[in-house]
Amino acid sequence: MQKFSFSVKIRQPSSLFRARLWNGAVAATVDPMEKKRRAAVVVLGDIGRSPRMQFHALSLARQADLEVDIVANGGNEPYVAIKENQSIHLHEMNPPSVPTLAAVKFSSWLRRSSFLIDWHNFGYTLLGLSHGRSHIIVKIYHWFEKFFGRMADGSLCVTQAMQHELAQNWGIKATVLYDQPPEFFHPASTEEKHELFCRLGNNICHQDNICDCVSFGAEGLKGCTSVHVMDRLSQSMFTGQVGNDFFLKPNRPALVVSSTSWSPDEDFGMLLEAAVMYDRRVAAALCEDDSIEDEKLWMDICNGKQFLYPRLLFIITGKGPEKRKYEEQIKRLNLRRVAFRTMWLSAEDYPLLLGSADLGVCLHTSSSGLDLPMKVVDMFGCGLPVCAVSFSCIEELVKVEKNGLLFSSPSELADQFMMFFKGFPDHCDALKSLRDGALATCSTSRWSTEWQTHALPLITQVISGERR
Repeated sequence: MQKFSFSVKIRQPSSLFRARLWNGAVAATVDPMEKKRRAAVVVLGDIGRSPRMQFHALSLARQADLEVDIVANGGNEPYVAIKENQSIHLHEMNPPSVPTLAAVKFSSWLRRSSFLIDWHNFGYTLLGLSHGRSHIIVKIYHWFEKFFGRMADGSLCVTQAMQHELAQNWGIKATVLYDQPPEFFHPASTEEKHELFCRLGNNICHQDNICDCVSFGAEGLKGCTSVHVMDRLSQSMFTGQVGNDFFLKPNRPALVVSSTSWSPDEDFGMLLEAAVMYDRRVAAALCEDDSIEDEKLWMDICNGKQFLYPRLLFIITGKGPEKRKYEEQIKRLNLRRVAFRTMWLSAEDYPLLLGSADLGVCLHTSSSGLDLPMKVVDMFGCGLPVCAVSFSCIEELVKVEKNGLLFSSPSELADQFMMFFKGFPDHCDALKSLRDGALATCSTSRWSTEWQTHALPLITQVISGERR
């Protein structure tokens, strides 16, 4: 049978060369036994932390009607849609790093198959973060990527900027396939929010015995007349239930979500500084006396008092090497109106959290300046407006003053918090306007449509040998 190999390069770093690849093979014809054509998707890394690879596998199974074998590292669970699809089969192992492109090319030659690459970022630029661009290993990796990249029979990439770079400096013609969220990323209903916050209640209200503006009301301290002990069946920090009706609490904290890899290429310190600035600027705007004890302020909030500016709860999701360092820094901040929670969510709860939040923050900066953060795509899929760190091609995704804003410093981000959350929850027009823009973005762009329009025609051409 004629086959083609499918190789995808993705942006998350591996332990050694800071690059991941997925690759596989798809039969171009049906065999005499009428078996379905087959694709092998090889992921260098954790499949549960590789959403685009999962979406490709789902599209190959659903839209191209292929049997799909995913070969990947063990670790976090993939989406339920992956596990429940009878045409997708998951195999755990540890694929090699640098040789993967060469191995896929060699395999495609042996099997008389074609070879397609989806460029997410350049591995040599990721490696350069730790070694420097001038290091000999980085130069060798650059040559390796470029040499074997040119051998592909077709290429996809994630931005127009990367398409231009590949054409001008690598001699590679690529089709842009923008990341898009799948259909199960959507704005959460009030009932979905209530169920989620009840499930996360302990992590939000009692994490590590923290006492702050969020945990205070949930601890049932004496004198708190509106909420004593959190009743998980009828109310959460954000929501309540009366009979079959669900509602959002008017004095709830504003929920800000950020997803991070806790690695040096994301400056999480910017968010901490912005949070401190927000805390101080709100106190100044409300002419608060520094002598007022934190507990007195929290008691007022607990008893239903509303202020012009709300408490902010930052929920930070993700795993990575610098997580513990920043958690220790958070404990020392001593903030009045800001609280942080770190957690790792299941593949099903993560989109619900995004769909329940008020604002997203993205700290991603591209090592090459040519890729876009998948986390922002996910946020827009849930109708969540975003504040993102500015870099060269980010405006291909974040449309300023339509679905988000850009910032270059902690002070700018703090200014955006002040602007968005003034009058929260009912009188924050700037935030509502961006939410409408994010909802419009998510309503017009979905992964299955983008894949059908841009990826499937290229794959069909590669299979048929029309593109060489």
